[in-house]
Amino acid sequence: MKPDMAKAAKTVFFCKECGYESGKWLGQCPGCFAWNSFVEAPQAPKKAAVKAAGPSALLFERPKRLSEIESSEEDRTGTGFGELDRVLGGGLVKGSLILVGGDPGIGKSTLLLQVCRNLSTNEQRVLYISGEESFRQIKMRADRIGSFSENLTILCETSLDRITEVLQEEKPNVAVVDSIQTMYKEDVDSAAGSVSQVREGTNLLMQIAKGLGITIFLIGHVTKEGVVAGPRTLEHMVDTVLYFEGEKNASYRIIRGVKNRFGATNEIGVFEMAQEGLREVKNPSEYMLSGRPLEASGSVVSCSMEGTRPILVEIQGLVCKTNFGLPRRTAAGVDYNRMNLLLAVLEKRAGLHMSECDAYVNLAGGVKITEPAMDLGIVMALVSSYKDRPVDDQTIIFGEVGLAGEIRSVNMAQARVREAAKLGFTTCILPKSNLKGLKEESGNMRLVGVQTLREAIGLL
Repeated sequence: MKPDMAKAAKTVFFCKECGYESGKWLGQCPGCFAWNSFVEAPQAPKKAAVKAAGPSALLFERPKRLSEIESSEEDRTGTGFGELDRVLGGGLVKGSLILVGGDPGIGKSTLLLQVCRNLSTNEQRVLYISGEESFRQIKMRADRIGSFSENLTILCETSLDRITEVLQEEKPNVAVVDSIQTMYKEDVDSAAGSVSQVREGTNLLMQIAKGLGITIFLIGHVTKEGVVAGPRTLEHMVDTVLYFEGEKNASYRIIRGVKNRFGATNEIGVFEMAQEGLREVKNPSEYMLSGRPLEASGSVVSCSMEGTRPILVEIQGLVCKTNFGLPRRTAAGVDYNRMNLLLAVLEKRAGLHMSECDAYVNLAGGVKITEPAMDLGIVMALVSSYKDRPVDDQTIIFGEVGLAGEIRSVNMAQARVREAAKLGFTTCILPKSNLKGLKEESGNMRLVGVQTLREAIGLL
């Protein structure tokens, strides 16, 4: 090879799930054992030295003893949405990096623009960085939402080098990057949105957030599997991961926290899409049960715990004789395999011939819940439809069903009963092992404890 010949850019293969790097393509990742997860990307250039004014220099500090570090609860800032503050653990933490993912058109940009509006009116300096929309497009959306404060600044840019300069000059309290897949770093030899660009861009923004104490929101596109596009290590790098869920044809939206270093996970916030933007739903149980049919067989109200919040949902079951040799099973909002397991328990332990019938289960409103405490509600909805006997409209049912037909206890039964009593329910069917300690707090609600599946079915 001639010495003046330009060297070809080296490429490496690394796993999208865990970030394991390899010099050649592998069918299975040795790190996380995922299949077909290796992608090819240019190797990041090695840097000879770190500039003194670069973001990395902002993180250089001497080691400290744990007793020397001061901690206070005053670092949190409210977003203006109580539902979002609940998911975040009480508000925004200074210097945190928050990833918000969701389907296209679900309302991620609208929600964060409303958050920017609330923060700017609260004397917070906010910078909204868009790589997908122009100034005019953002202005049109902002006019629909309402009036904004002068503390909000808009930047339409995709170069992370330019964005870094602006962040260091402006030093806002909160910044929003919409979206991370449109940003590119000039020293990374790959297209914007590639795995390398997303990983390097997130790493740079993380250093800026920690070094300058800026709270940064990252909006991320999702794949057809429903996860944020890019390497899975992206979720490990950020402090908080929020997923924006909901059906496009429905008016409600659910924001769910799947990772939070500053609060509890699996918390949810419920919003309703309106013409002027998103409105928070302060009582999601009442919202989910609106329009529930009365005196209809196959309709059961159950209670699910989403983090620390109890939410009442309507479970609808439909059982009918099959016209084919193979019965059909359909589950919407619940785990399909869990539904098949419960049908097998009904066949074996309760003597109901479910193998001759089609079975359909639906959670009204389009919500998706996989908590085992919904088992007894699903079973009672199926049995109610099978026997064509409606369950009392003022009855709530929850409990986990075992393979032996036993009804097992669930956690936070007090909160579930309290939420049901608040909405006017008068009877609660629950595991007998959860009755201890609930008699005093149930008030006028009648508690019915069951130990086996046959006992619960006998109540119909």
